[in-house]
Amino acid sequence: MTDQFRFGGEIVWRPDSEYIERANLTQFMQLHHISSFDNLMQLSTADVAWFSDAVLKYLDIQFHHPYSNILDISKGIAWPEWCVGGKLNIVYNCIDKYIGTPVENDTALISETEQGEICRLSYGELYRQVNQAANALRSIGLTRGDAVGLYMPMTCEIIVAMLAIAKIGGIILPLFSGYGSGAIASRLVDVGAKALFTVDGFQRRGQPVMLKPIADQATQLTPTLEHIIVLKRNNQQVDILPGRDHWWHELIDGQPTEATTEITAAEDVLMILFTSGTTGKPKGVVHTHCGFPVKAAQDMAFGIDIHRGDRLHWITDMGWMMGPWLVFGCLLLGGTIVAYDGAPDYPRPDRLWDMVERHKINTLGVSPTLVRASISQGEEPFRKHDLSSLRFFASTGEPWNPDPWMWLFKRVGKSKRPIINYSGGTEVSGGILMGNPLQPLKPCAFSAPCPGIAADVFDENGNPIRNQVGELVVKAPWIGMTRGFWDDPKRYEETYWSRWPGVWVHGDFAAVDSDGMWYILGRSDDTIKLSGKRIGPAEIESHLVSHPSVVEAAAIGVPDEIKGNSLVVFCVLVSGSKPSKSLAEQLKTHVIKSLGKPLTPKEILFVEDLPKTRNAKVMRRVIKAAYLNQPPGDTSSLVNPESVKAIRKIRPILRTSKGES
Repeated sequence: MTDQFRFGGEIVWRPDSEYIERANLTQFMQLHHISSFDNLMQLSTADVAWFSDAVLKYLDIQFHHPYSNILDISKGIAWPEWCVGGKLNIVYNCIDKYIGTPVENDTALISETEQGEICRLSYGELYRQVNQAANALRSIGLTRGDAVGLYMPMTCEIIVAMLAIAKIGGIILPLFSGYGSGAIASRLVDVGAKALFTVDGFQRRGQPVMLKPIADQATQLTPTLEHIIVLKRNNQQVDILPGRDHWWHELIDGQPTEATTEITAAEDVLMILFTSGTTGKPKGVVHTHCGFPVKAAQDMAFGIDIHRGDRLHWITDMGWMMGPWLVFGCLLLGGTIVAYDGAPDYPRPDRLWDMVERHKINTLGVSPTLVRASISQGEEPFRKHDLSSLRFFASTGEPWNPDPWMWLFKRVGKSKRPIINYSGGTEVSGGILMGNPLQPLKPCAFSAPCPGIAADVFDENGNPIRNQVGELVVKAPWIGMTRGFWDDPKRYEETYWSRWPGVWVHGDFAAVDSDGMWYILGRSDDTIKLSGKRIGPAEIESHLVSHPSVVEAAAIGVPDEIKGNSLVVFCVLVSGSKPSKSLAEQLKTHVIKSLGKPLTPKEILFVEDLPKTRNAKVMRRVIKAAYLNQPPGDTSSLVNPESVKAIRKIRPILRTSKGES
């Protein structure tokens, strides 16, 4: 992006009658006599209380005791209370209420391991297994309000465990399965966790990964932790401490298949999701029974149009918000979760497309990084599979570049399947912006904000702007909004509410074009200012990955004595391309032709990999810190920390070659 962002061009997809007539959005609008999507947006943001109440009823969220008021903002807009006086346990709505109905026999969950082992559970089977796990937790003394960690891959059992924790009124603490002991311990200590679910180990790209020894190390640093429940997954030899450690099959499998569901307040804490901070310790994002799951199901229903029986696969981990989002949203809508524990291109490049065919997946959630990698593998991996079950692609985690977006849309989707872009975050419980089955699409764009989200784009003075880049903001509360950071209300207020009174500043740069299409251009703290002009890394990176030699790119701004900032770009090359000075000069020329000479990169550096999180988000702040030899902040969510070390090695070499040291 420059001061005048060059938007994504022409509309490439318009919904046909099948998409429109089937849509949950259409049904919701007809139910409330709303004539158009624009009218829905106006009504849902002008009266968020009405809209939230209407969504709860549409989703059939059942309360054990009704709420007296849907929304109370007497404590201020940053601290709303939802479903005042209401009592419900969200697990009742996810599984209990289906027992004795036709949904009981529907498939709730399909989970596949990297080795091809498949677990299938109906709603009835899931209900009974969750009850057994809940009884097991109660048998070892766990009760309402106790925090329990989940440190497991995406198995059937992690979903059973998650729901069991909520069923007894406990607090779910999802942990990324790639964390080391220090990252696990800091989160367990933060919430005073009493128990932890884990596995002996699992396979990744055919190699064993041990989790129980890491959990043991974390436990030594967590004085409140009393129990570890271990799933025997890989039959690997691990230490079992009598009294503290319990094998899953010994503790859970023999328990009764009926269990009471704890009656919790609507605003009782359901889950704490940790998200990485730019500096300092990670933030513990607080979510409640009537918050996160409701927003997840709403976005799933209105954005990717999940109905009863629809099958959704999102490449994720339970430690990223899309893991719990997948579980709660699907189950509340009567859909089918398709989970996969493994690399999407192992043991063959067509693994993901093979799963789509075998499991008849209807909606597939991918990342731009995954698509860029797929392009380098050619078209044969997806062309040999029947993808006719697919209705939607969906994507979140990072901004798109136009070329990969169009490749997925045209080549894989045959220009018929929409790509529903989705952007929000852990603190949002889902999306601020999202495509939907009623609105047309441009490449890389979002059709609109999510219904009920009063989004806007502000300039530096807090004024709404269009056809320019500014800060993405929200001007009214929404039901999925975090209830703050765990034990740190001041940090929460400073992070989101301190810039403009009563306005949530999300931290993303965004723009709205003349057709009303929305764009995310990256984190506002990633923005680079060169010669007085603001430019976002996404635009630079888009031009670089359009070069046939580049598969990935990351742009950062570094201090410059003359310009204030200079542009440094890191490129990952396609297989067969080799780093060279001549290629670097070619890429510089490529950028100049597209963006102009003032935006010429100072340096183009070649690396084998870029630091990424589990959801494939490129961590530019970590790249910048590594390049400048500064503290990187929280890096616990990285899946490839070795990439940071490689970047740190580059700068000293450059200094030596230029006579700087």
